[in-house]
Amino acid sequence: MAAAIDSFQFLLREIIKTVSHIRDSLALIGLLYVSTKTIKNACTLLRTLNDHALSRIAQSRNSPLQFGPWAVVTGSSEGIGKAYAQELASRGMNVVLISRGENRLYKTAKEIESQFHVQTCTIAVDFTAGREIYSKIWEKIKDKEIGILVNNVGVMYEYPQYFLDVPEERLWQIILVNVSAATMMTHMILPQMVERKRGAVVMVSSGACTKITPQMTVYAATKSFLDYFAKALQYEYQNSGIIIQSLRPFYVATKMTSYSETLSSHSFLVPPATAYARQAVATLGFTSRTTGYWPHTLQAWLCNIIPEGLWMWGASVLNTALRKQAEKRLKDKASIKSDDSMDNLQLKADIKSVDSMENLHL
Repeated sequence: MAAAIDSFQFLLREIIKTVSHIRDSLALIGLLYVSTKTIKNACTLLRTLNDHALSRIAQSRNSPLQFGPWAVVTGSSEGIGKAYAQELASRGMNVVLISRGENRLYKTAKEIESQFHVQTCTIAVDFTAGREIYSKIWEKIKDKEIGILVNNVGVMYEYPQYFLDVPEERLWQIILVNVSAATMMTHMILPQMVERKRGAVVMVSSGACTKITPQMTVYAATKSFLDYFAKALQYEYQNSGIIIQSLRPFYVATKMTSYSETLSSHSFLVPPATAYARQAVATLGFTSRTTGYWPHTLQAWLCNIIPEGLWMWGASVLNTALRKQAEKRLKDKASIKSDDSMDNLQLKADIKSVDSMENLHL
């Protein structure tokens, strides 16, 4: 009996010892996990301060002219591209404006020349036209010392849609403009930067590629390409004096977001293009990958800590709501247009009736 009790006590001591070791191991794992998270969050905070605080403080000494006297901005007749070009011009850079609408380009160029007293050059091209447009661009810029290239031109869905609901023509436009334009413009201008050992290339990607975003599938995929492209180029040319920056904004109130009443209104998270560009330009030279706007950096941080499945569900719910807003707007516009057409027809009928009566009296 005594032997049995001793055996039980021995077994109990061994179990307690084993549990104690497991508890200590779990405590160590927990400590390592908490430490890793703390260090990661501290690094994120330091990067954010560097990107958005120190860059703003030092921007007076960090002139974009250090890269060269000219900047090339694609998609620069409106939205982020126009605001970015204006911001560079306000800091003394001459700008080459490239976009499709010739009249809007000319107007933008005159505004910049008048307001900032710099030189401008306009090139009206349609980036969906294919490779032949690049010889035209090269002829206009080959004698200019390009310090900054901003690959901003882009095409998005008309509003959030499921893949099969997007027109085939729009899919071709998204691929040709979002992928081909940035690739070929960089291939055209980067050699002179490498030769001078100074220059900067900005790829305007999107916050939509931070995690998989349903109902923006192809658009987000092309923006992921730009983000990948920028990171790879930055590594390849890190010893050549060249800065390659991936700019990943979330929603900015521009023509691209005009399909939604919510996204058309300026707010803390949806800034106007001018406010966004002011902060984005200040980050150039401080970071190779940023949202460009500190509230968007908070969004990106939140996005990164949310499990991907939960993020996709939330993004899908949001995009469904935005799609319904867009469809309602289109329906209202169609209704107004229909009413105007009926009014015009009625007016013509009334005029015709009056004319007929006058003719009878005569």
